[in-house]
Amino acid sequence: MESPADNKRTAALALAILGLLMVGALVVLTLFDGDDESPDAGEPAVTSAPADGNTGGSGSSDGKPSGDAAGEVKPILTQAEAAAAHQRMTDYMVGINTYAHTDENAAWAEPLLALTNGDRQLKQDTALPTGKTWATCVAAKCTSRGTATVVRDAMVADDLVRGGGKSVSSLVEVKAFRSENGKESGTESNSWLVTVRESGSGTWQVSSVSLFGLGNVGASDQAGG
Repeated sequence: MESPADNKRTAALALAILGLLMVGALVVLTLFDGDDESPDAGEPAVTSAPADGNTGGSGSSDGKPSGDAAGEVKPILTQAEAAAAHQRMTDYMVGINTYAHTDENAAWAEPLLALTNGDRQLKQDTALPTGKTWATCVAAKCTSRGTATVVRDAMVADDLVRGGGKSVSSLVEVKAFRSENGKESGTESNSWLVTVRESGSGTWQVSSVSLFGLGNVGASDQAGG
């Protein structure tokens, strides 16, 4: 059995060891606290400057990428190209609705066919009235005056795969003002879907024309046709 003196020595040794552990823990905590309190603590990490060396922004005053980096998609048609395409449409549609009883079919059709790509159906359609209709027109000294307005584009395309080039299909409103013996006899109005294609020379040629809707045949000016 241990004596009281031995018990006192054991207790003193335990207290000494506990004291050393506490001192070591305080030293470790002090070292780590010193690192956290450095001047750089709490500041965000520094990012690298842009590759071009410009540290003032993203490369443009409005914050958007400049140059090709903007990824802008070029339109199929420029405004000038669209205007030229629409002009070719209206020139043709006005032409086939403008004639007089004195016209000869071959001479009348030739300049209009030059506006087309030579499509067989267009060759058939680009012609003066025939038969009884033309005989009546000649007897009444008839004339027809056409107007055409592009209402809207239905399709704009560029056939890059097959090399077909650019094409535009538009809804065109056409009116033909008829007269007989010098007096207006009525107005015919129709809507047509007209397609033009860009030729190799950079001009536009009519490639197809189809009736859009039933139209309004023989309406008078008073009726608003």
